[in-house]
Amino acid sequence: MADSPERIKCLIIGSGPAGYTAAIYASRANLEPVLYTGPEMGGQLMITTDVENYPGYPDGVMGPQMMEEFRKQAERFGTQIRMEMITKTDFSGPVHKVWTESGHEIHTDTVIISTGASAKWLGLENEGRLARNGGGVSACAVCDGFFYKGMDVAVVGAGDTAAEEAHYLSKLCPTVHMLVRRDEMRASKIMQERVKNTENIKIHWNTSTLDVIGEEEVEAIKVVNNVTKEESSIPVKGFFVAIGHKPNTDIFKEWLDMDETGYIITQADSSKTNIEGVFASGDAQDHVYRQAVTAAGTGCMAALDAERYLSAKGIV
Repeated sequence: MADSPERIKCLIIGSGPAGYTAAIYASRANLEPVLYTGPEMGGQLMITTDVENYPGYPDGVMGPQMMEEFRKQAERFGTQIRMEMITKTDFSGPVHKVWTESGHEIHTDTVIISTGASAKWLGLENEGRLARNGGGVSACAVCDGFFYKGMDVAVVGAGDTAAEEAHYLSKLCPTVHMLVRRDEMRASKIMQERVKNTENIKIHWNTSTLDVIGEEEVEAIKVVNNVTKEESSIPVKGFFVAIGHKPNTDIFKEWLDMDETGYIITQADSSKTNIEGVFASGDAQDHVYRQAVTAAGTGCMAALDAERYLSAKGIV
């Protein structure tokens, strides 16, 4: 016989800066939140080494340590943290239903979605290892570019994100090698012109990356010209993959309004979605900033919105 559904007031899905911040605020508002961590407890910061741009850490902090401190703070105020995934949702009624991977059914008055987004990688042999070890492979120039000040770097990609990252890095690095697979970019005209007019950005057209060279840290990248088939290596210390992110929102697609990429659409100046009592925060709904501090801010917003929603319903 199956267990009876569990009844709660506030469910938080995801355990990055947005989810943990939502948990802190929701706990302090007596919403008695239950947080499901998902597959990556701590989110993208678990593969980030030095975090130097988050306020309150004057000497910087390791990403996993920072997430551990977020977790402890959420638990201190009473958040129940469960290391499991939510795999199914039903937002058709006034009480929202979700199911965990083990089949446990939860009925909740509010849901705060903080499932984040995952960077797309090239799938190269050494790429993942050097990214996990903090060896010079990154998917965020704004996060990690400072560590490569005065060093040559490479950016792979041809869209607005790649152009923006290359331009940002050009202010820090002597030479930025931009690797574009075809003979044209997908980026907007204004971003293309900005890149082309920046003297220290060198665009390598018709170029694909074969691998990242280096044992402990990036030493060079091995590339191939897609027209001539000529292979070569480019000495760099940092390799930035800017081919996009995929929001982790598939289980909500039946219910929530999203853009063409899968980012959840929220109301202006709010974390509210198109479903009453369902709120979205962090990188699951933010394709512009994608920073830990902005994710934490929207996690706060979601908890405050959830508390006001429950108060208006007379539930808290």
